[in-house]
Amino acid sequence: MSENSAGNESTVSAVDPLAGELLRSVVEVARAIFGAEASSVFLLDEAAHELVFQAVSGRGEAFLVGRRFPADSGIAGWVVTSGEPMIVADLSRSAAFDRDFAKSTEFVPDALMAAPLIHGDRVLGVLEVLDPAPQARSSLGELDLLALFARQAATALRLADDRRATARPVDPRPSPDLAEGPRSRALDLLEDLRSVLQSPV
Repeated sequence: MSENSAGNESTVSAVDPLAGELLRSVVEVARAIFGAEASSVFLLDEAAHELVFQAVSGRGEAFLVGRRFPADSGIAGWVVTSGEPMIVADLSRSAAFDRDFAKSTEFVPDALMAAPLIHGDRVLGVLEVLDPAPQARSSLGELDLLALFARQAATALRLADDRRATARPVDPRPSPDLAEGPRSRALDLLEDLRSVLQSPV
């Protein structure tokens, strides 16, 4: 994972309402597709070296958003550090699983799938699916599908960056020339995710 200079803005502070809505759609779709108890997106705050719950669907969605924990902790920390996805079908046998932290979230899963959110050479965060349906826990194809959702989440963050880069500082209102730019692409992505969510699983 590449290191940013101290002056760079953290990924967490870069999230705007549109990107937040896209990330919520990603976790909702991931939870539905994998038949999971919960799904979360953690974003990496590089300055604080912490992971932050940014979007949650299912167990914990009412109170976990905004909660922080060390970026080198647990399986999410391993995924951020390695940049590789992981499936753990039996967390009771995983030395990397931080059971104490899981208890503090009021939900201790039996199985977990996780994939990094990658943009360029940077790991922006992690997408996790907790207690997915049994058939999803040992399939490389399912891990590839999870990685696809993680790429969608990274795309949402990139589009937020694009919006800021093209917006005019003197006028905070959306500019008409954004209709065919990042905002339009973001809305198209959101609609695609909603379509998948509404389709039979």
